[in-house]
Amino acid sequence: MPISRLEQMLEAVQSKPRKRLAAAFANDAHTIGAVHEAVRRGIVDATLVGDEPTILETCKELGIDPAVFQIVHEPVDSKAAARAVALVRSGECQILMKGLVSTDKYMRAILNKEAGLLAPGAILSHVAVIESARYPKLIVCGDAAVLPYPELKEKIAITNYCIAVAQALGIAKPKVAAIAASEQVLPKMQATVDAAILAKMAERGQIKGAFVDGPMALDVAIDAECAATKGVGGPVAGDADCLVFPNIDAGNVFYKTCSKLADCEIAAMVAGTQAPCILSSRGDSVLTKLYSITLAALTAK
Repeated sequence: MPISRLEQMLEAVQSKPRKRLAAAFANDAHTIGAVHEAVRRGIVDATLVGDEPTILETCKELGIDPAVFQIVHEPVDSKAAARAVALVRSGECQILMKGLVSTDKYMRAILNKEAGLLAPGAILSHVAVIESARYPKLIVCGDAAVLPYPELKEKIAITNYCIAVAQALGIAKPKVAAIAASEQVLPKMQATVDAAILAKMAERGQIKGAFVDGPMALDVAIDAECAATKGVGGPVAGDADCLVFPNIDAGNVFYKTCSKLADCEIAAMVAGTQAPCILSSRGDSVLTKLYSITLAALTAK
């Protein structure tokens, strides 16, 4: 059965071999709390890279035994990020997680040409899994955080990353909607043209393992009644598993509207790297970080 709620990932991942996570500059209570919960549940083993006295003091405040972690002392945030990346690059760890380090320093460590985690020619992207009380299944979407204005090549990568995550959630052949402001292919709206090309590529087997359709407005993609009213048919309309957004503006607004106004639960990670990289906000809750760790563990090789 496909996973339809984020909580179900917690059970699903326990049947897989346990991976080790490296947390970059893991000095804050939210990161340590989330990682500890993941360790306690048997989801991952963990290495915390950061200022050891601060980590120990935070563990004491949280009532956590620091012996459950491997701790690597590095008090400088950028150096902690680089050391955590090195642990993943070497294979000692299989998942990378952002702690209190800023996003630019974290991404700089990942993208370092000589010591980072991005293979030559690879495309980095952000994939989120969103649970909404108003939708009967999880929504896998991209890109809300990394690629500002993706061109077709990058949209193909985003589509494939979303498909891979959906398949990891047990959806054998995901339904992917390429989102635009209209269902019509309008030459002056590049998003509609790219969406139509993605759909045609899937039809011809150039994008595999999914039904892909577009362009589709958001309401048509997730609301069967709306799709029927507008006369849009096919397996994807009104029943999408995945949403591929035309740009970061659309993706980021959707992502933050879900989290801030619709009380959705979210898991997210960066795809395209040698191993899953969790790019959570420093303000994300412990539960959001736990779900993101679990998603990474489900997709890690």
